Amino acid sequence: MSKAEILEAIVKLNPEERQELRLRLAELDEDEWLDDGLLTEAEKTIIEERFRDLEKNPHTSIPWEAAKTRLLAFFER
Repeated sequence: MSKAEILEAIVKLNPEERQELRLRLAELDEDEWLDDGLLTEAEKTIIEERFRDLEKNPHTSIPWEAAKTRLLAFFER
């Protein structure tokens, strides 16, 4: 299977299958793709919980640029 075929197939996966794929990729990369070893186990757990929530409720998310703008405005006060 080519990379293009894999990327095309990913969008057809349901949330549980995407989670399984993420976990398998993490195993292959020894979790390095998550944080380069800088996050605590608690922080990793929070991120995974938020990924699962995003998959279940995609309409509740905002684009990164909007989040970044909000954060910068908050810290500029």
